[in-house]
Amino acid sequence: MAQSKAELPVILGTMTFGENSRITDLDEVKKMIEIFKSYGHNELDTARIYNSGTTEEYLGKIGTEGLIVATKLYPSSRPDQLSNPDAVSHTPESIQKHVPKSMAALKLSTVDIWYLHAPDPSTDYTVTLPAVNALYESKIFKSLGVSNYKAWEVARICEICKTNNFPLPKVYQGVYNVIHREVEAELFSCLRYYGMSFYAYNPLAGGFFTAAGPKTMDGDVEEGTRFDKSKVTGKLYRNRYWKESYFKARALIEPLAEKEGLTLVEVALRWISHHSIMKKEHGDKVIIGASSEKQLRENCEALEKGPLPADIVEACDQAWVIVKPDCETYWR
Repeated sequence: MAQSKAELPVILGTMTFGENSRITDLDEVKKMIEIFKSYGHNELDTARIYNSGTTEEYLGKIGTEGLIVATKLYPSSRPDQLSNPDAVSHTPESIQKHVPKSMAALKLSTVDIWYLHAPDPSTDYTVTLPAVNALYESKIFKSLGVSNYKAWEVARICEICKTNNFPLPKVYQGVYNVIHREVEAELFSCLRYYGMSFYAYNPLAGGFFTAAGPKTMDGDVEEGTRFDKSKVTGKLYRNRYWKESYFKARALIEPLAEKEGLTLVEVALRWISHHSIMKKEHGDKVIIGASSEKQLRENCEALEKGPLPADIVEACDQAWVIVKPDCETYWR
């Protein structure tokens, strides 16, 4: 495999693979992963909830030998989000029921990282974590991760794990980008205290910082993209970014980027690589996604480039000031 030239290690998010997603052809999925590997990267991120479980199935069918694989279990009261009609929670019974389905779909006996995908308010951590420990003792996963939790929830999970000699979470996966920096205020201090790495998803603000992103508040977007309002994820991303302040913030950066001959994709990915508070020495990584080979290459190549010009960094900071009052929380 080639040597990575990126400042931070890069992970390929697989939400765009699977039935009723952007890439439904197995050969195309395999080709996307080969392209990703050609840039020196070898880590995949998926979840049971992605495309009703079919994303995991696709990865299982094409094989993931030699790759680092992570998956997640999202607690949901919406049975239509999974192939199985039962709702998912973080009770021991639900974990014991749904994790084997992930493993069977992926055709793996062990994953490198297994995540609690989001908080389950109906189940206390003192109930969930013994079941998670049982997975660890059964060698279902090598490292534990958490995603979309508040800083105090991370601390509570870590303290419960320490008290009971359970494996502490080693990774936090959260939203972070040039115009969504809510994690900086308190979460990062918590993660550093407990020796946890941060994996950033949404570095392109769900496509807001791409050519295919929404152009104006009144405009529309391509069907099937992250901002497609007919999709559940489309509503989520519109709530997060489809606001007047975000369009103003992007308009502040765009002309400066054009003047320097840079795309918005380059600005966003070079910012998170060189100007964010993420650090390679802490094991921090960037998660990218793509719905085409062209997008994937563009993203990988942008992550290999150096720091941004000072005026663009300043504009990015001003953009954050503009959107900060409207910014959604980093937790769910």
